Amino acid sequence: MTGKVINLRQARKRKAREDKADAGDANAALHGISGGDRTLADARRGKAARDLDGHEREES
Repeated sequence: MTGKVINLRQARKRKAREDKADAGDANAALHGISGGDRTLADARRGKAARDLDGHEREES
């Protein structure tokens, strides 16, 4: 009749970590792209704007 002995402190911490990870995954799904992808998109947008400005004609 003896079950597996568990440390309640460790079990509470493990549960809290799992809950926090679940909440983070839900927020990531709701709020879109990761930081690295956002930085890359900003850099590409900036380069496209610079390239477009470089092709602009100067009026005399």
